Amino acid sequence: MSQRFVIEGGRPLSGTIVPAGNKNAALPIIAAALLSDEEVILDNVPQIVDVHTLLALLDDLGVTMREVGPNSLAIKAENIRTTTLDPELCGRLRASLLLAGPLLARCGRVELSLPGGDFIGRRRVDTHMLAFRELGADVTSGRSYVIETPRGLRGAEIFLDEASVTATENAVAAAVLAPGTTTIMNAACEPHVQDMCHFLNELGAKITGIGTNLLTIEGVERLHGGRFRVGPDHIEIASFIGLAAITDSDITISDVRPRDLHMILLTFQRMGIRVQMLGDSLRVPPGQDLRVEPDEGGAIPKIDDGIWPAFPADLTSIAAAVATQLHGTVMIFEKMFENRLFFVDKLVAMGARIVLCDPHRAVISGPAPLYGERVESPDIRAGMAMLIAGLAAGGVTTIGNVRQIDRGYERIDERLRAVGARITREDD
Repeated sequence: MSQRFVIEGGRPLSGTIVPAGNKNAALPIIAAALLSDEEVILDNVPQIVDVHTLLALLDDLGVTMREVGPNSLAIKAENIRTTTLDPELCGRLRASLLLAGPLLARCGRVELSLPGGDFIGRRRVDTHMLAFRELGADVTSGRSYVIETPRGLRGAEIFLDEASVTATENAVAAAVLAPGTTTIMNAACEPHVQDMCHFLNELGAKITGIGTNLLTIEGVERLHGGRFRVGPDHIEIASFIGLAAITDSDITISDVRPRDLHMILLTFQRMGIRVQMLGDSLRVPPGQDLRVEPDEGGAIPKIDDGIWPAFPADLTSIAAAVATQLHGTVMIFEKMFENRLFFVDKLVAMGARIVLCDPHRAVISGPAPLYGERVESPDIRAGMAMLIAGLAAGGVTTIGNVRQIDRGYERIDERLRAVGARITREDD
C-alpha cells in the first residue's frame, strides 16, 4: 500500500541525530560479500528498501543470511545456485548491476536484466561492460546482459571512459580474484568506493591507491571471511545540515567522518551555513544569517556537482531546497543527470522563486516564504528535499509516494520525530 508523510512545518527542531550507514557503500559491499565462500559480518547496514531488495536478490541466488543485530548482518555465499538474476527485482534496483562483477569472478557467468532505480536521466552501463571486456569477459547485450568468461578473467590495464562509481566497484570486484595485476585508471574515489575497497582488503584482497583515481589490484586466489563496519552516510549528514539551517534548529549530528565533508561544508559555507566540528560530531547552531556569498566581483555564485571530491550530485536536490530560504540568488547546475531538477516545480508550488533555465540549471532567489502543499516524491533525493522544504514551510505539507524516500533514508520520520519534528506516516 502506498504511504504518505504529513508534515506540520515552521517549527525549529532540537537534539542529536545519528546518521545511518552509507547506502551507497552498503549496496556494493553486500554485493562484494559474494566473493568469499566464508561468512562475512557487516555492521551499520541501513535498514532501507534498496538494501532489502538487494538482499532478496541474494536470497534468490541461494546465499544464506542472518541478522546478528539491529543493523548487523551475516552473509555466507558458500553455494551460489544460479547466475541469472531475477528480472523483477533487477527492475526495482539500480544496484542490482553491482552483482555482475562478484558473480563473474566467482562463477564465470552472470545474466541480468536492465537495472531499475531513480528516473533522473540516462544512466549508462557501457563503462561496466568496457571493464569486463578488458578483464577477458564476453558480453552479449539486448533486453538483458549475458556476461561470460570462457577463458577466465585475467589482470588488465583498464581506462574507464567515465569515473563511474558503480563501474569502478564492478571492475574492482571482478579483478580481485583475477590472476595478475589490474590497474584501473580514471577510477571513482568517493567515500563509498573507498569503503568497499577497504572491506575487500579486510577479506584478503590486495588493493592499493584507495582514495585516488588510480587503483592497483593484485589478484588473489580466494578471500576469507571477516567483519566490517559501513561508514556513515555523508549524503544524509549533509541533508540534516541543510534541514537544520533552514528550520533554525539546533541539531547535533554524531558519527561523522570530517574527511568526507570538505567540499560539502565549503559549499554550505557559501550559502551562509556555519557548523561547529566537535571531534566526530557536528553541530548546526540556530540563529544563522543565511546569506549567499557572491563570487568575486559580486557575481551570482554557482553550486555545481562533479566527480569526487567535488560537490556530490546526490546533494543538488537538497541544495535547491535550502537555497529557497537564503538571502540572495544562486544557480544550481546539475551536470550529471538531465531529469534531476525537474522536481523543482513542486518547490515552486510551495512558494519558492525558481527559474528552471533548462534540464541542468535552475536559478533560485530567496528567501521565499514556503507554505504547505500536497506533492509527490519522484526519487530519493527529491523526496528528501521536499521533506526539508515541508519542515520549513508554514502549514501542512503532504508528501506522497514516500517509498522513494524510504529507499535511501532509514526510518526518517521516526528519527525526525525524536528531535521534535511533527511528521506522521499514513496510508495513502
